Amino acid sequence: MQAAIRELRPTKQDGLGMIEVLIAGFVLSVGFLGVAALQTRSVATNNNTLARNAAMLAGYSILEVMRVDKAQALQGAYNKTLTADACPAGGTLAKNQLQQLCKDLGDNLGAVKTTFAQVKCNNQGDCSVSVQFKDPHPLLSGPPIQSVVAKTML
Repeated sequence: MQAAIRELRPTKQDGLGMIEVLIAGFVLSVGFLGVAALQTRSVATNNNTLARNAAMLAGYSILEVMRVDKAQALQGAYNKTLTADACPAGGTLAKNQLQQLCKDLGDNLGAVKTTFAQVKCNNQGDCSVSVQFKDPHPLLSGPPIQSVVAKTML
């Protein structure tokens, strides 16, 4: 009889398993939040890298065209500042290529007033293309305005 009564009495460990489960759930929740934050930052950084690569590709592309059209480049036909939301008209090879550069910047980096390229080439063949654009995620991946510069000798 005493053994049966002893089994019916609650022990000191009743409910302890539930507290352990709650603590484990809390720890897992904090871990999952950390993974989500890491994933968000990773996506933002990848988007920034994609934008920087698009800007560099556009810069090197116009420099290669200038290498082909060296005579016009040395005379300053490519020297221009372009804004992605106001592309110039075409006509000559230089104007067509500058128009294409402007369109590429608008398509890949956003056609806004903060996206622009400056093409410079002196008569000795020292040429550079500077591209400046607004970062899509400045709080997560870096400064709000990004810029890249491509240089070459023709």
